[in-house]
Amino acid sequence: MSGFEMTLSHSILAQKLACPFKYFERVESTNDVAKAWLAAGAPAGAVVIANEQTRGRGRHGRSWQTPPNEALALSLILKPEAAQLPRLNMLAALSVYDLAEEVGCEGVGIKWPNDVQIEGKKVCGLLPEALWQADRLIGAVLGIGVNVRADFDFTPLSERAISLEDGAGRRLDRAELIAALIFKIERWYRQIAAPGLFANWKSRLTTLNQAVAIGNISGVAIDVLSDGSLLICDESGRIHRTDGGMLQLLAADGA
Repeated sequence: MSGFEMTLSHSILAQKLACPFKYFERVESTNDVAKAWLAAGAPAGAVVIANEQTRGRGRHGRSWQTPPNEALALSLILKPEAAQLPRLNMLAALSVYDLAEEVGCEGVGIKWPNDVQIEGKKVCGLLPEALWQADRLIGAVLGIGVNVRADFDFTPLSERAISLEDGAGRRLDRAELIAALIFKIERWYRQIAAPGLFANWKSRLTTLNQAVAIGNISGVAIDVLSDGSLLICDESGRIHRTDGGMLQLLAADGA
């Protein structure tokens, strides 16, 4: 990918993307725009992209802000079977993982369930949301925010967050990153029901065999199930299953 970036714009994206898309210089939430577009009949594969996002959302209601010119903020419209909804987390994490490796980042891994990390620091936020009409699934939007050149030095996030350019050690073009990311999502989406999607996601997890705590459950993360649930073995040998909640990595001695 080139080291020089022109300002992100609709015309530049139109040269690189074959899918239907909407581009905004500034928006509150690309997921909200994408859900409205989905409800109005948008096709699968359509995407909403923003240069700046002011009220993005992450898991558990956390906010994810995208300052102008610093990150990727996009939401893809997909139409999976309802049974495959849990796998949107997997394919999103795999796509960002592949993107990070493609641009030259080392030490890339996935912290369960979908936090892509570079050298143990988070580089992206992911939020799939389904749209239902009564009990019928209309579709889903897959919100993705990726730090590209945000500077976290001397901030409270310096030990927990990183940007792609820091990991790659060079300047990156965001329009090219968006095109590459969409390509990877489409490739993994074609495999959403295949065993290989789960197997690849599982093989990239850094959480397995680690001491963890979720809520009042602590123990060792011993496995994941095909729906993405995590299995934790506590000190008494009991197995707990969880599909969400805050995950805390503990010291090796359990302290």
